[in-house]
Amino acid sequence: MDTKKAKTIYPVINIIQDRWSPRHYRIGTITEPDLNTILEAASWSFSGGNLQPWYYLYAHRDTPGFSKILDSLSPNNQVWAKNASVLMVALAKKERDPGKPNLWSKHDLGAANMALILQARSMDIYGHPMAGFNSLKIVESLQIDTTVYEPVVCISLGYLGDPGLLDHAAREKELAVRTRKGLSEFSEKING
Repeated sequence: MDTKKAKTIYPVINIIQDRWSPRHYRIGTITEPDLNTILEAASWSFSGGNLQPWYYLYAHRDTPGFSKILDSLSPNNQVWAKNASVLMVALAKKERDPGKPNLWSKHDLGAANMALILQARSMDIYGHPMAGFNSLKIVESLQIDTTVYEPVVCISLGYLGDPGLLDHAAREKELAVRTRKGLSEFSEKING
């Protein structure tokens, strides 16, 4: 979709220009070797003290695990995420060492998520991170030990589908031109 290629002011690499979070997937299977490649990319992300405080729970479409994750998503996300090939829950490890909180684990998880999604995109697989999920439900259904991990985001992975199959509201979002804040809105040069 040409409207989704980022129209940047300054040159950025193509994989960043091409990355976006679709809401429409066609039915397809992501093989275990391909998924392992995507997860391997996450493992090479930077992290404070190289602790790599991330953990991914994932399930392929048409499995009980997929249904558990899907049922934990907000109704708006369920509508389109049901067609994804894989659903994941990205968890952040809470402590560096016993009794020592890892204040940067969510930052590190975010970096790993970006590496994961960029790797997927290089393989013609799209990823869509979702904050819209019921954390308590996902903890219970997946039996997550909340003394160790915190669910931070869910991610859908799949192959691009037909936006015409989405409901009106989702289709409008899907077809809208991407925009971003200007550099002056989020960065400032410090002189002296």
